[in-house]
Formats: sequence, structure tokens, C-alpha cells
Amino acid sequence: MSVLLLVLPIVLPIVGGAALPLFPWKRRRNRNIYVESIVILTSLLMWISLIAHPVTYTRLINLAGILEVSVHLDGAGMVFAGLVSTLWPFASLYAFEYMHGEENENRFFSFYTITYGITLGIALAANLMTMYMFYEMLTLVTIPLVMHSMSKKARYAGRKYAYYSIGGAAFAFIGFIFILRYGTSMNFTFGGVLDMSKVSGHEPLLQAVFVCMVLGFGVKAAIFPLHGWLPTASVAPTPVTALLHAVAVVKSGAFAILRITYYIFGTSFLRGTAAQYIVLCFVGATILFCSSNAVKEQHLKRRFAYSTASNLSYILFGILLMTPMGMVGGMTHMIFHGIMKITLFFAVGAVMHQTEKEYIYEIAGFGKKMPVVFGCLTVAGMALVGIPPLTGFISKWNIATAAVEAYQMGNWLAPVLILILILSAFLTAIYIFTILGKAYLVPEREDSSEKVCDPTWQMKFPMILFAILIIVLGLYSKPLMTFFEWVANGWI
Repeated sequence: MSVLLLVLPIVLPIVGGAALPLFPWKRRRNRNIYVESIVILTSLLMWISLIAHPVTYTRLINLAGILEVSVHLDGAGMVFAGLVSTLWPFASLYAFEYMHGEENENRFFSFYTITYGITLGIALAANLMTMYMFYEMLTLVTIPLVMHSMSKKARYAGRKYAYYSIGGAAFAFIGFIFILRYGTSMNFTFGGVLDMSKVSGHEPLLQAVFVCMVLGFGVKAAIFPLHGWLPTASVAPTPVTALLHAVAVVKSGAFAILRITYYIFGTSFLRGTAAQYIVLCFVGATILFCSSNAVKEQHLKRRFAYSTASNLSYILFGILLMTPMGMVGGMTHMIFHGIMKITLFFAVGAVMHQTEKEYIYEIAGFGKKMPVVFGCLTVAGMALVGIPPLTGFISKWNIATAAVEAYQMGNWLAPVLILILILSAFLTAIYIFTILGKAYLVPEREDSSEKVCDPTWQMKFPMILFAILIIVLGLYSKPLMTFFEWVANGWI
């Protein structure tokens, strides 16, 4: 039974999504019910697993020696799987209205559903081999989603995303080979798996390998200068970008870096080394560069794409401090940013769907005409800035606290990164409040005759729910923080 609880959430959406084009769907409604049923059932199975927490280590396929495909649910996997399985059903519901009238809907929802199962495969991977396999599969199934419209821009975005991802995978594979040589196992083990008798005398080499792996997996986490694919991918339909930027792809990159830092190399081997400071410099540069570009960007989705790249490095900042408090801060922002950013993309997508407007200067006066959409955007935007008592304040406070603690432990770079966080918060306020100011304070053009209104319930419901969740988790996050502390200390 415990085996099924871990395998079915992966297999069901992959098989169900792959089978979708085989049916002659005569009505969209039937197809939508089919998709949502699979997604909801998958989420229910995943949440049953999270509650039951089976400790079984399940080997699915043995490829050769220690190379095997296996699944296991530990604390870190529970965090990522919980985020994915909570957001996906609502993202699918939102997509039904957004994609209405689009061509090739069946193909879209087929890959969209398959992506769910593969993302859960990354979350439930028991070893580096399994995670790497699902990580590569994630690239393959999301390329058709990025290129969905098959316009010139979409094809270019898909190619760029593929080139970046394949290059990143090559860098990550370097680490894969070295772990085979210098590790005691490929299994994720809190504290690391390096065989120190083999590593002795080769420490600088292994530290360089760690940097390569961070940059390799960091492609999907949009680390500067490897972030360029993310704003370009905004050409994809909003249900895709919402998951690309909030859950599936980018969070998979951050999660993979968490795995290799705490469960493969181990923080005791890395903390205080040149490797740690190098990757933290990349993180600081990403936060500052992408926040600055978000301020300059006038296209709504691309502005939030740069925002995503910046906030992903908030997560990596916490993770790469390599302390329990840093891990708590990273996981907190992983969860809270996912909720905030998917709400922001849903709101922007609703504006584009209802008005066909894509730029900030085009949304003057829309705040009063689309009260639900811009109300949700306001809540999520204020949370992203870090205004208390919303979720963004909690996660940024945890990261800043971890940085102070790291400085006290001898990390000389931590104060610089704290200053970057403060500057980034200021830039975040600029690129959020310029949108809100344009929507609420600038009157609509007098020559505008178009009808602007909120979308139907299928798009409004997920936005409202997540906006409420942003407030509730901001006011009462203690149980979640306690769980993160257990994970960060290796107790679960």
C-alpha cells in the first residue's frame, strides 16, 4: 500500500495526460472534467501520502549497480510535493477558461497534465539518478507548452529554453559522475554521501564540481547570467507561465540545489569554502540584476518573470547559507513565493484574457473595472514587497535572520547580501506599486470604448483563494515554520 501511495501520484497524471489525445472529445466540458478529475485525484493521493508519510524506500528500476530509479518521501520532498499538489488543481481550473478558444487545447492539456506527474517525480526522487531523470523529462514535456502557439516568438522561446536547459543538464551531469566516484551512495542522505577517505586530497576538485552542479541546476532556477530563457518564455500561455514561474520548472531548479547541498555534498564539507562564496556571489548578482530589470520592464508578464528570477535567488540565498535557519528561510520562501507569484500571474493573465492588454501603460483605470483581479494582485504584490503581516514578510525575515546568524558564524559575505535584500525590497516596491498606481490612480483614457470586467468564476476562484491564503499564512505560519525546522535539522 505504501508503495502505491508514492508511485500512483507520479504515474496517474503521466498516463492520464498521455492518453488524453486518444479520446475523441466532442465537448470541451467532458475533456475538462477528465483533466480536473485526474489532477484532483493525484493531489488527493499525494496529500494522503504526506499525511501517512510512508517511510518505504521503493526501488522501481535497477539500471546498473547503484544506478536505480527509486522513490522515497522525506522532509524536503514533503515540502516540494505539498506545494505542487496544492497549487496544480487550481491552476488547471484557471486554465480551462483561459485556453477557451485557443487551438490545440487537447495537446496543451495533455502535456500540462503530464508535467504534473513528472514534477512530483522530482519531489519524490530517492536518489540523484531518479531526480536527474525526471529533471530531464521535465524539460522535454514543458518545451511544447512554451511553444504552444507556434508563433515565431514562441518557437524562439522554446529553442532558447531547450538550449539553456540542455546546457545546464550537461553541467549537472558532471557532478553526477563525480558523485558516482567519490560518494558512498547515490541516495539522498541528510548530511551528505561523500566518502571522505576518497575525497581526501581532492577537496578543491569536489568544491569546483559543486559549483558546476549549482550552475547546472541553476539554469532552471534562473541564476544570472543563465536566466535569459525565463523572460523569453513569457510568450507561453499564462497557465504555463504561472506554473513555470511559480511551481514546476523554476522551483525544481531550487529544489535540486537544496538536494545536492544538504543531501549529497553536505554542508559540513562546503560551509566556509570558496565554493560557497562563489555561488552566493551568483545569487547576490541575480537578486540585484533581475530586480533592476523588473523595474525597467513594461511588459506585465516579463516584469514578473524578472521578479521570479530575483525571488528564486532569495530561496537560494537561504539554502546556500548552509545553516538550519538558512534552510528554513529557503523553504519558507519556496512555499510562500509559489503562492504569491501564481496569484500575480493569474491576475495578469486575467487582464490579458479579458482586455488583450499586455503593457503597464495600457491598464490605466482597470483597478475599478476589475476589482477582484486587481484586489488579488494588490494582496499578492504587497506580500511580495514584504509588507507585514503577509507571507512575503515572514519568508524574507527568516532569510535575513539566517544571514545575521551566518555572519556571526563567520560568513563575511552575509552582510553584503543583506544589503542587497534591502535594496531589492525597495526595487520590488517600485515595480509593484507602479502597476497598482497605474491601475487605481490614473484614469482610463477618455477615447476608450472597450468593455473591461472581471473574468468568470473559473479564473476568479483560484485568485481569491490564494489571496486569502497569503493573508492567513502571514498571520499564522508557526506550524509550518515548526515543520521546516524539523526538516532543516534532519529530523524528518
